[in-house]
Amino acid sequence: MKRLAALAALSLLLGGCTADGGAPDEGPRTWLYLLTGYPEEGLAGLGTAADFDHASFDHAVIDLARDGGEDYWTAEEVGGLRESGTAVYAYFSIGSIEDYRPEHDAVAAAGLALNRWEEWPDEHFVRYWDPQWWELAVRPRLDQAIAAGFDGVYLDVPNAYEEIDLALVPGETRDTLARKMAELVVAASDHAGDDLLILPQNAPELRAQPGYLDAIDGLGVEHLYYLDTHEPCDEDWCAETLREVREIRDAGKLVLAVDYTEDPAERAEACAHYRAEDFAGAVAGIDLDAPYEPCS
Repeated sequence: MKRLAALAALSLLLGGCTADGGAPDEGPRTWLYLLTGYPEEGLAGLGTAADFDHASFDHAVIDLARDGGEDYWTAEEVGGLRESGTAVYAYFSIGSIEDYRPEHDAVAAAGLALNRWEEWPDEHFVRYWDPQWWELAVRPRLDQAIAAGFDGVYLDVPNAYEEIDLALVPGETRDTLARKMAELVVAASDHAGDDLLILPQNAPELRAQPGYLDAIDGLGVEHLYYLDTHEPCDEDWCAETLREVREIRDAGKLVLAVDYTEDPAERAEACAHYRAEDFAGAVAGIDLDAPYEPCS
C-alpha cells in the first residue's frame, strides 16, 4: 500500500515492533496532538514551547492551517518539523463543517449543512456523500496537505454517520450512512495516492465496510481509557472500541491513541496501556491547545 514500507521503517526506527513481530524494544511511540495555541515562531517553536524537545514525538497531528482558516502551513515549516524525525499529519474534518472554516459559507449555500453538533456549537454535520462536499472541501484540503508536504492527513468525524439526524436525510439509515462514509475515505485514499497516509479518527467499526481497511494506513482514537480526568472509560462501548482498535492494529495499521486527563497517576496508567498494546500514545489536555510531556 502507498507509503506503507516507509511507515513500517519509521515505526521500527522510532520504537515500533521489531522486524520479526516482537514487542517494542526502544520505548513507547509517542505523538503530539495540537490544534490551536501554536508558538509564535511556528512549528519550529514546538521544541521550546515546553520543557522538552519536539523530537521526542514520533508523530504529530496539527491543523491544516495555523489559524484554522486560510493561513496554511508552508512546505518549509512542515518540512522543518519532519526533519526532526517527526511524521506530521494534517487535521481536518470529513464529516462536519465548523463555522470558522473558509469553506463554510459555500458549503452552507450548497445546502450541505445538517444538524448542529450539540457538543460543538460552531459545527454542523454535512451531507458528506454529496459530490459538492468533495469538490468544495475534501479534495482541496487533500491537495493543500500534499502541497505543504505533510506525511498524511488525520480525518476527524467519520462518526458523523452515527450523529446525523435521520429526519433530515429521508431514505438514509445508519447502515447506508456508514457505507457512504467508508466510500468517502476510500476516495480520499485514492486521490492521495502515494503522497499522503490516511488516518481517520474514531469509528473503528468502519473497518468492516468494503475497502475501508485497505484504504487507511492508521487510526486515531480517543477515550480508550479515560473520558476526562477521574472519569475512567468503563462503559460497554469502551471495551467494544478497544476490541475494534486491536483488530486494526493486528492488520498492521498504526494506532494513535489519546486520552484526556490531568491526573499524573491516570496519565502513567494510560501510557502503560499504550505500551502494552503497541499503540502510539498521548495524554493531552482536552482543549488540545498546548504541548504536553510525551509518554516515557
